[in-house]
Amino acid sequence: MEQKEKKRLLKIRARISKKRPHFKRFESWRFVRLRDMWKKPRGIDNKMRTEEKGWPKSVKIGYRGPAAVRGLHSSGMEEVMVWNVKDVAKVDPETQVARIGGTVGGKKKETILAKAEELKIRILNPGAMKPEDDFEDLDDEEKDEESEEKESEDEESEEEKSEDEEEEDDE
Repeated sequence: MEQKEKKRLLKIRARISKKRPHFKRFESWRFVRLRDMWKKPRGIDNKMRTEEKGWPKSVKIGYRGPAAVRGLHSSGMEEVMVWNVKDVAKVDPETQVARIGGTVGGKKKETILAKAEELKIRILNPGAMKPEDDFEDLDDEEKDEESEEKESEDEESEEEKSEDEEEEDDE
């Protein structure tokens, strides 16, 4: 599929998605125990099933997006789940983007991100990358300053002691 055609279909999909209603489960607004997720109404006298005016809309085939871009990321690329470095190597950077699995830990995530950067693969959820923490550097500087102050105080007190000793010796 051409890039222009894909962009056009993605725009159409976005427009359809804006108009698509939020499909509710029958009477989920009435009972706390019923979650607000779609379930087909099946009752004999159910007003949603019979599509009476004033009741929430039911799911129908006409609400679907274009088949060519169905399931693609909003960038127009195919999403691929990645759990380790081997999975990253299988991703095609031209047509696919990677999403790191939720159960992947920090160390493995760092290696995955490094490999992806090396292969120029886009990662959708890199997480909050921790920059070099300047706060620790500031703490170190403050500690250095404090230690320097203590050293200077120690030196001053030693000088005073030595002066006192010299005075005592003179006596």
